Amino acid sequence: MRLVTLLASALLATTVEGLGRSPQHAGKRFAEHIAKRARPVINSGHDQHVYARDSSNVARFLNANTAKFAVDGKNIPDVDFDAGESYAGLLPISNDPNEDGNLFFWFFPSSNPAAEKEILIWLNGGPGCSSFEGLLQENGPFLWQYGTLKPVKNPWSWHTLTNVVWVEQPVGTGFSTGTPSITSEEELAEQFLGWWKNFVDTFSVQGYKVYIAGESYAGFYCPYIANAMLEAEDTTYFDMSGMTIYDPVLTHDPIGGTIPVVQFVEYWQGLFPFNDTFRADIKARDEKCGFSAWMSKYLVYPPQGPIPMPLPGTDANGTMLEECENIYWDIFDAITELNPCFDIYQVATTCPLLYDVLGFPGSFDYLPEGGQIYFDRADVKAAIHAPADATWEECNSGPPVFLNNTDTSVPSSLSVLPNVIDKTQNVIIAHGALDMILIANGSLIAIQNMTWGGQLGFQNRPDQPFYVPRNNITTASTLAAAGVFGSMASERGLTYVTVNLAGHMVPQYAPSAAYRQLEFMLGRVNCMNCTVPFTIDVDTPQSEEELGFGTAPQGWSYGFVEGTPKNGSSFLRRFR
Repeated sequence: MRLVTLLASALLATTVEGLGRSPQHAGKRFAEHIAKRARPVINSGHDQHVYARDSSNVARFLNANTAKFAVDGKNIPDVDFDAGESYAGLLPISNDPNEDGNLFFWFFPSSNPAAEKEILIWLNGGPGCSSFEGLLQENGPFLWQYGTLKPVKNPWSWHTLTNVVWVEQPVGTGFSTGTPSITSEEELAEQFLGWWKNFVDTFSVQGYKVYIAGESYAGFYCPYIANAMLEAEDTTYFDMSGMTIYDPVLTHDPIGGTIPVVQFVEYWQGLFPFNDTFRADIKARDEKCGFSAWMSKYLVYPPQGPIPMPLPGTDANGTMLEECENIYWDIFDAITELNPCFDIYQVATTCPLLYDVLGFPGSFDYLPEGGQIYFDRADVKAAIHAPADATWEECNSGPPVFLNNTDTSVPSSLSVLPNVIDKTQNVIIAHGALDMILIANGSLIAIQNMTWGGQLGFQNRPDQPFYVPRNNITTASTLAAAGVFGSMASERGLTYVTVNLAGHMVPQYAPSAAYRQLEFMLGRVNCMNCTVPFTIDVDTPQSEEELGFGTAPQGWSYGFVEGTPKNGSSFLRRFR
């Protein structure tokens, strides 16, 4: 199944912008209350939050080697503002003169003074899904979200903090060219490092600190690439300094979806309004397969020991029994009947299904009559030096990017991820609380079954408050959350965050939360459970109240469990 796709946009502007319409149906007192609390909102223009281009207007990376990749920031189709200096095109995955494998990239330098000697790589997942989804709808310089009129300037663009390159990989993804030939993540990493060396030489970024981030199947990509860079022991090209992965594939497939799904549905039962008969049926089947009992036994802090095999609900060979595997898909079918626009990537989404210029606004492909895929347009291809004869798809439907459509590598939490944590002391795993394609409890179980820093799992429950600073963004199209917006833990170089109101693509649904996480990874701030302001918005006042516990789920369960807060008083609370 596809693990990376587009989520329906959270129309945060609706409540405030709605002041232009009459809220009289809710009563005068409601209207007055909104009017008192609302910030001034503008419908166009761009916030001072975004770093301007260098006043000298000098292109930092333009030279004889890079000129052929230069993109005219004033003439990107449908983008009605200057997107600034950027470079796009193909580079080979090796120095072999007969090499036919090339990866396509789009590189946006930063004008932030703190970014002088660092660069970040962004990867989407799939396998075979384009990182340009991330660029256009998550963390790039301009955004074209579902159901919106045109691209808008993104004040939460990651390139306002550091130099960022979005890369379509492996071979067979997006505009990248060549014949897919890999069978494992080790081979993928080898090809990527060959490409990266060519990129470094082309743009003269030798000796830069390298950070890598991604989501979904990038839970394979990023750790394996980061590990290969660390093992290369060559800081001229591969000075791997930190990694962030969102809603990642970390462990065996059933742990990410099938095993925790009934607990997930029970927790979010308001979004899964099943009748009593169906609810009792899936709960009984869950108990028969042993899923909830297994989760309760192993999702504990500190862990009691490694998870034994085979997993619950499987036969002696480790194959999931059909009656147990079908629980997940029966839930999907039942909720899709109730909510035909159900989005497995963000379960709070309802109809109508919005137009998406990438053609994938939820659980399935959708392009209305007359709609166009943005990156498949001839004018867009010409603007970014993409192959004119290529057919661009968000997720590859052609030959699979792994031979025989099989990745033979062991999941990263069971292989290379601990080494990346130990050697960088700078890894973030973040998970959207509303994601059902990969459920947050799966990431937590993977962490509790992983040894790094000489210990197994987190020793303490991830119940610290994750605080997103208040901000001065007033443009209606880019409003974003502030305040305590999840729960977190940080131990021995690994930080885990559950992000509220976010689905599978956290930077799309919670851009301000992702921005704070990026600041933390880059070392611009030293905490995420504190009220330190954004580094690009230091004057906005922050909360002076006690933050309390985190507010996102830390493990779903039926009913309540006893817990003891740090002050020693007894209390009852749901795992949240």
